[in-house]
Amino acid sequence: MLNRRLLRIKVMQSLYSYHQAVGADLMLAQDRIAAAFEPDLSAKEAPDRRQLEGQRKLGEAQLREWYKTGVLPEKTDDKAVDAALADAISYFEAQVKKDGAFYGGQLLVGAESIHDQYLHLLNLPAALLGVIEEEQSREERRRLGPSENALDASRLHQSAAIAKLMANEQLQALTIRRKLAWEGAEEVDALRAAWQEMKADGPLREYLGGKPTDDAVLDYDADLEILRLFYKDYVFKGEALPRQLESDDLNWEENRPIVRNLVLKTLKMLPFGADEKQELMNLSANWADDREFAETLYKQTLIEDDKMEKLIAGSAQNWDVERVALLDKIILKMALTEMQLFRGIPVKVTINEYIEISKLYSTPKSKQFVNGILDKLATDLAASGDIRKSGRGLLDNQ
Repeated sequence: MLNRRLLRIKVMQSLYSYHQAVGADLMLAQDRIAAAFEPDLSAKEAPDRRQLEGQRKLGEAQLREWYKTGVLPEKTDDKAVDAALADAISYFEAQVKKDGAFYGGQLLVGAESIHDQYLHLLNLPAALLGVIEEEQSREERRRLGPSENALDASRLHQSAAIAKLMANEQLQALTIRRKLAWEGAEEVDALRAAWQEMKADGPLREYLGGKPTDDAVLDYDADLEILRLFYKDYVFKGEALPRQLESDDLNWEENRPIVRNLVLKTLKMLPFGADEKQELMNLSANWADDREFAETLYKQTLIEDDKMEKLIAGSAQNWDVERVALLDKIILKMALTEMQLFRGIPVKVTINEYIEISKLYSTPKSKQFVNGILDKLATDLAASGDIRKSGRGLLDNQ
């Protein structure tokens, strides 16, 4: 199921995208100033290009100064420059606000898409049967009849485990509502390639060559086991299907362990006695709480950005904070915000989580840097009363 570390990663990615967008917004704001002082070639009098160039440079310089300090510059003697600057700032602030809302929304879309990936993969066995039927039909037409050496896949078509999965009412309803059937051309091509891999697999050939017994439960367990093997060896490992899943979703590699866990736990929930009303796995034990955690962490980290920037600058001795990698600063700001905002999360847990995230996503030296800054600031903030933890077992973790 979904864990808080993955949520922190989703927040980090959204914040990184937001800060990249802010940089682009600043460039667009500068372009508006430049456009305001473009020579009007249709004017009756020849424009004073030197004057226009000076106005453009002054406006852009004031915009950069405002962006750096957050303080509006004093009015100049040139109303055109003042107007262009006001327009650029207004445009920039509107775009930044829009980007903040957009990437906050993308954060939740990214997290909730994990559940759709899970449901999408539950539809794979049904699609596999379609690929097998297609291959058999093609071979029969080519040979004008069944081949004696063809692999007999009838046991897969008769699989009670696949039939039970396909008959699940919740899966059927969600598949239709969210359009999660496995039917895209590239997806089906990947499944065809995976079937070619599977046909050479010893356990699968042994299963297909076996005969059903008089024990329905025993036969069902064999069907379920080959289904587990299909997911473990060809969906979450293998070549063709993992490659397709990764090309379809840039975050597949980080989502994969969660989706794998959901799929394999679902198969455990489908014993012989399960019926079509069996409830499928949820994204998390309490998605409402997890969603609130992610949304609050994202929004509050943005709100506290300037404050956290100053905290980091004051603690990063021998470091120019402006030269600290953007991702490291985001990780630090998120950790500091989390320490002060979420009273139920021990400080040690927060520090350890963000150290692990820095190891996964940032530079080789980031771990030591993040650890050092957070250790120092956690002590300082606890001493000043800015970090207050409540709840059993949290006092020793301050």
